[in-house]
Amino acid sequence: MQHVVQPLTPETAAPRKGWIALVGAGPGARDLLTFRAAARIYAADVIFYDRLIEPELLDLARPGAEKIFVGKEVGAHSWPQDRINAVITAAALAGRGVVRLKSGDPSVFGRACEELEAARALDLPVEIVPGVTAAAAAAAVLGRPLTERGATDRLVMATATCKPGDPAPDLAALLTPGATLALYMAVQRLEEIAAQMRAAGLPGNLIVEIVASAGKPGEQILRTRLDRMAWDARAARIKNPAIILIRHPKPAAEAAATAGTATAAAL
Repeated sequence: MQHVVQPLTPETAAPRKGWIALVGAGPGARDLLTFRAAARIYAADVIFYDRLIEPELLDLARPGAEKIFVGKEVGAHSWPQDRINAVITAAALAGRGVVRLKSGDPSVFGRACEELEAARALDLPVEIVPGVTAAAAAAAVLGRPLTERGATDRLVMATATCKPGDPAPDLAALLTPGATLALYMAVQRLEEIAAQMRAAGLPGNLIVEIVASAGKPGEQILRTRLDRMAWDARAARIKNPAIILIRHPKPAAEAAATAGTATAAAL
C-alpha cells in the first residue's frame, strides 16, 4: 500500500518550539564575547537588552531580528523584573528564539534565577551562556591578576546591594588575610563599607583599586586605600557600573611589601 504524504499547512504543522538564552555580554567589547554568545545573538528572533550593553553588540543580530530595550535607569522602574520575565517567556511561547542579553556574566549578580524559574515553570528550553564578569574585566584593565601567589590565594565576589529588606552583608568578615574582595554595586556605599571594615580591625592602608565602565568609553581607574576610598571616589566622580577590588595580603607578604617601601624611602 502506498502512503501519501500530506503537505504541511499552518493547521497541520507542529508549532515551532521557542527557546530562551541568557547571554553574557561581558564587559562591553564585542571581541570579548564567546563564540556561543555570538551564535545565540545571531540565531535570535528577538533580543532583550539593558542600558549596560554596548550598542555594537546588537550589530551581531541577523537582519530582521527585533531588539527591545528592557533596562532600568537609576530611579526609574518601567521594566521591573516581573515584567521582563513576562515578555521573554511570552516571546518564547510564541515560538521565537529569545536572547536576554546581560552585561558581564548572567550568573553573577544578574537576576538570572528569576528568569530561569519563569522559563522552567512554562517548560521552555532555557540556557545560560557565560560571559566575562566585571571582576575579570577589571583585572584585565589593571594589568594585574585577581590573585597573586604568596599574597592572595582567595577571590571573593560579593554584592554590596542586597534585596530590599535584607540585612546589609558583613563584608569585613569576607576580607580575611590572603583574600581579594571584588565588590559589585558598591559605589553608593563606600563610606559605610570602609567604616564597617575599619571597625572590624582591618588596616586602613589596604590597597583598593576601582575600575568603572571597564573596557568601555569613559573607563576610569582609581587606585587608593581603604581609609580613603570613599573620599577619593567622590573626588574622582566614580559612578556605576564599577568594581571595587580590595586586597588583604597574607601577613608575610604584607610585611615584605612594607619593608621594601621603607627601604626605598630611606635610599
